[in-house]
Amino acid sequence: MDENSIRSFAKENYIPIVRKQTSELLIEKVKEINPLKILEIGTAIGYSGILMLKNSNASLVTLEKNEKMIKLARENFKQENLSNRVTIIEGDCKEFIDKMPEKFDFIFLDGPKSHYKDYINNLIEMLNKNGMIFCDNVLFQNMVLSNIEPPKKHRTIVRNLREFIRIIQENNKLNVQIIDVEDGVALIKKIN
Repeated sequence: MDENSIRSFAKENYIPIVRKQTSELLIEKVKEINPLKILEIGTAIGYSGILMLKNSNASLVTLEKNEKMIKLARENFKQENLSNRVTIIEGDCKEFIDKMPEKFDFIFLDGPKSHYKDYINNLIEMLNKNGMIFCDNVLFQNMVLSNIEPPKKHRTIVRNLREFIRIIQENNKLNVQIIDVEDGVALIKKIN
């Protein structure tokens, strides 16, 4: 499947992938950072990983716990001739992040939104100087920056994303930019 086919497949099968404007921003930031090593949290069917690899010379470590998604992602990476640059790790990303000794130039965080706050401190440690963490969906349907109490089914996600944003904005070792594009993106760079 090419990129358009992957997008169509995702839409038809209700698989969340990075949206159009966000994917353009992701490509722009990957080109700007020019990473050698990328970490992706949330592989899904491999769409964002393909975008990042096609716009860099990097290798990619991508984490996914859904076996079905991993199978589809492997096939998509293979069809794009990118398999030799990808390591897919199956399992809970928290366990991996807690133990990961590697450092990365670019980290794409697009996993479980309510856990961003739990991952961020370890991800900051894993980020090389001048690297970037690109976090998708941080404004969650425009509820995160709103003063309105979210519906009960979204309260935990919204509260945890609010806490995540507070954590990154209060860290004086980071340069943080929240961009109101689609479902919201946070760009995090280490200052030192």
